[in-house]
Amino acid sequence: MKRCTVGGQAVMEGVMMKNPENGTALAVRQSDGTIVTEYYQNKNRHKKGTFPTWPVVRGVYAFVEALSGGMKITTRSAELLGEEMTEEPTKFEKWLSKKLGKSAGDMAMTVAVVLAAALAVGLFVILPSLVVSFLKIESTFLVSLLEGVVRLLIFIGYLLAISRIKDIHRVFMYHGAEHKTIACYEAEGEMTPENILKYTRLHPRCGTNYLFLVMMVSILFFACIPVRAFLPRVLTRLLFIPLVAGLAYEVLKAAAASDGWLARAVRAPGLALQHITTAEPTADMVEVALAAFNLAMDPPDHDIRVTVGAQPEAPAEAAPEQADDQA
Repeated sequence: MKRCTVGGQAVMEGVMMKNPENGTALAVRQSDGTIVTEYYQNKNRHKKGTFPTWPVVRGVYAFVEALSGGMKITTRSAELLGEEMTEEPTKFEKWLSKKLGKSAGDMAMTVAVVLAAALAVGLFVILPSLVVSFLKIESTFLVSLLEGVVRLLIFIGYLLAISRIKDIHRVFMYHGAEHKTIACYEAEGEMTPENILKYTRLHPRCGTNYLFLVMMVSILFFACIPVRAFLPRVLTRLLFIPLVAGLAYEVLKAAAASDGWLARAVRAPGLALQHITTAEPTADMVEVALAAFNLAMDPPDHDIRVTVGAQPEAPAEAAPEQADDQA
């Protein structure tokens, strides 16, 4: 079985595939049925041995870059799909644009990222802490464990809720297409849409596994920090999020690189959650994932934009990198 370092992300009507050694490929199926692809070379690769590549630290960098890059690559997929943002920027976004010298579109994206981060903090940090603060339990260890369980239940409930949204479900289908494509390659199968459909849509390097491990590591980590009061507990959670993310990243890499019983046990809950975050794709979705995968594995020597079956166009403006190396 081959070990593949290519990872990806499902986007609007498409798939992104990132090859850490080369660059990022994006494929999107437009409304007329054509598949538009773009390729962006890695611009800021960290040299091995430098601080950003140290254990734990590299997980923090990957976490931050995945959050920022994920939003940008999703926005780019919407543009290729023909669904560019047409809403008038708010006064606040225009003010930020003027003060910071950035475009109104960039400011709108920044505001969206900030709001999404605020929602995540509210749901997964403040709400669990608030719930357990009402419990009459003296043991800070037990309170921290219960807080972690509440956080995990909220996370699973959130995934189940959004999976019922039609557009999100289609993204989850493309997520399944991404996983199946990589699984077929690693099994050295025939790389055709029809054959790829036979493979599993669950993958040990998936971001779902990573998020689950973040939850589990946080439960164990914060159980060792004896903080009972509500506000200090919330502040410690926020302060140590980067460290927890870095530790979870190392656990994920170790578990994905082994087939031992312990690694399989660590992977099992995250793989089970992928039954929610992925869905069985159609052959045309796999075709899109395969186009992105082939471009990532056999890249050009410059950034390009092409349409499958057509001649390459002039190089497009490079889109921001997406640093997530998970499947």
